[in-house]
Parts: sequence; structure tokens; C-alpha cells
Amino acid sequence: MPDSQELCWNDWRVDLSGLETLLLVCGVAAAAPIIASVLPGPRIAQVVLLIIGGALIGPEVLGLEASIQVELISNVGVGFLFLMAGYELDPKLFREREGRMAIYAWLCSVVIAVVVVALLEQAGLVRDFLPIAIALTTTALGTLLPILHDNDMLGGAFGRYVMATGAVGELFPIMAIALFLSANSQFVAITALASIGILAAVLMLLSRGIRGRALERIVLEGADTTAQSTVRWTIVLLLALLVTTGEFGIDAVLGAFIAGAVLRRWAGEGAGAIGSKLDAIGYGFFIPVFFVFSGMTLHLQSIMEAPGRLVACVVLLLLVRAVPVLLVHRRALDVSSRFQLALCSATTLPLLVALAELGRRNGTMLPENAAALVGGGVLSVLIFPTIAVGLRRRALAREAAS
Repeated sequence: MPDSQELCWNDWRVDLSGLETLLLVCGVAAAAPIIASVLPGPRIAQVVLLIIGGALIGPEVLGLEASIQVELISNVGVGFLFLMAGYELDPKLFREREGRMAIYAWLCSVVIAVVVVALLEQAGLVRDFLPIAIALTTTALGTLLPILHDNDMLGGAFGRYVMATGAVGELFPIMAIALFLSANSQFVAITALASIGILAAVLMLLSRGIRGRALERIVLEGADTTAQSTVRWTIVLLLALLVTTGEFGIDAVLGAFIAGAVLRRWAGEGAGAIGSKLDAIGYGFFIPVFFVFSGMTLHLQSIMEAPGRLVACVVLLLLVRAVPVLLVHRRALDVSSRFQLALCSATTLPLLVALAELGRRNGTMLPENAAALVGGGVLSVLIFPTIAVGLRRRALAREAAS
């Protein structure tokens, strides 16, 4: 029976040109926000619909194979995803109380993740130790922001704790990815990390030196014309990082993240304008293609054959991320706010998709584990923020009644 099922899927496979495939992928990306707005109940994050749409048109359902053109755009989308995450980061958060508590909670998550995944490895359930351990410590700040913004949960003290927890849950796992999942040796990875850090510091210092100089005036004068100089140089920087990764095996995720932070520093007062342009390019084209492509490469059959892996992933996200946040913030927030923050911290997806893709490419992650991770991430985005929003509304109702 499995052989005939596989033969049926192969016979159903669609053969389209690269441009036709890209058209279909872009159609899925364009339909996602419309579908999200008309579905009843709490609005579903678009990233979930993009991955589901990619899975539906992919080889295991409608039989569409991703073309090399779509994969190329998807690779740029990965870089844009981390570039935008770095651009949204406020480094000052790490020096404040909220940032210190977020770092402490993340370190506790690392300890729990290492212990839990080690036990799973001993039981023969896991062979890809590092990717899964890192994945369990991540938080999807970029995915959470629109959900929390729509429900007025980013203001006040709670908003600062969410931003700090999300920033740590994105930056620190990215550093771990670059360090431990590099294609080269750890010495080369450490050297690359140090080089990126030094380069970032130099670029930030240079941003002060060119204030008011001719170079800054030339770039800024072309920022709002057909030259679009700031956007063009940003894309050159991003592509240079991706090319360097391909040539030397240095993971570009950290470089793209830090490039985003440096770019924001260089932008100065124009950060908002440049950010809106990058949003339009990244979230309008490259990043959605990446998520649809990830859905197309998702191993649905392995999820259906072992649904327990999917459930286990969701439970592990709560154990590894939510429990430390609950304990660390016990004196900083009330009970309801702590549970909201814990649920938000356990919400993750983009980094899981990126880790699954990295693991698939370099052979450090089994396909069934990659599928379970992405599926667990989809469920976390669907379930955890919805519960957090419900708790928030209930708390506000109690305050209004009293």
C-alpha cells in the first residue's frame, strides 16, 4: 500500500516552469493576508498561512516541486528575515532590568533544553542534538509584534518585558546557530563571530564620523528619489553576506542580524523611513517566498506517521521557554501578566523554519524532526498568543469591574 500511494503522488506531480512556479508561490503569499482577515475567530498569523499554503501546493499534496528560482529568492528571504529582526532590536534593552531578566531566563532555558534533549538522545529518539536544543530556546518576536500590537499589549511595563524576552530569544539563538552549526570548524566559527563583532563595532563608530559629511549627504539625498540609495546599499550588504556564506561556510544569519542593527544605527533619524522601505521589500516579497518555500519542503507524511513528535515539540516549547520565564519574573509581574509573557516567550516559528532548513542542508537534522519542529512552531503561533490575548482581556475586564 505505501508503494502505490507513493506512485499515485508521483503521477500527480505538476511540471511547471520556474516563472510559473514563482507566480503560484507569489499567489499564495498574496492570498494569505486576505484569508487571515476573513477567517472567523482570532486572526491567524500570516506566517502560518504561508507555510500551510506552501505545504498544500507542494510535492506531497498538489505535487508542485519548487524551482531553483524560487529557492534562490527563498535564500535571500532568510537573510532579509534576520536583517529585519536586527533592525527592530534596541541594544539598550540588554542593559536594563528587563533585559537582564530575559537573559537569565534564556540561560535557564538552555540548561533545561540540554538536559531534555540529552535524555531524548539517550532514548534513541533524537540524533540531531544541537539544532533541536537551540530551536527549543527561541522566541518569534517578529511574529508576535503584530499580534500584540493589535491587542494593545506592547505598552507599559509588560510591553518592555515582551520586547526584551523576544529580543533575547531571537539574538542569542542566532549566535548559537552561527557558532555551533557552522559548516566549518568551531575555531573558524568563533573567529567569524569575533570578526563580525569587531566589524559591527567599527561600522557603528564610523556612523558617528560621517555625520554631516559629504558621503552622508550623497546617500541621504538619493534615499527618496529613484536612486533609492539606502535600500540599494542595504541589499548589496545582504547579498555580500550571503555570497560570503556560500564561499567560506560562515552562517549568514548572525551577520544579517547584526547588519540590521548597524544599519539602524547608521540611519539615525531616518530609521523609520528606511525601515518602512525594507518592510515593503522584505515582507512584501522575499520573506513570504521563504515561508511558502519552507512549506513546500515540509515532510507532511512524516508528521502524519508520527504525530507524537508534533505534540512533544509543543510540550517541550512550554517546558523549556515558558517555565523559566514564569519563575524568573515571579516578583516583577503579577500572575496573569507572567502567564501572558511565558506564553509569548514559547511562541516561535521563523527561527524553527530557518533551523530546519539549515539542518536539512547540512545534514544535521532528520527530516521527521525538522517537520515536527516546524509543525510545532505553527501550533505555538496558533495557540499560545491566542491564550495570552484571552488572559489579557480577562485581566482588563476584572480591573474594569473592580
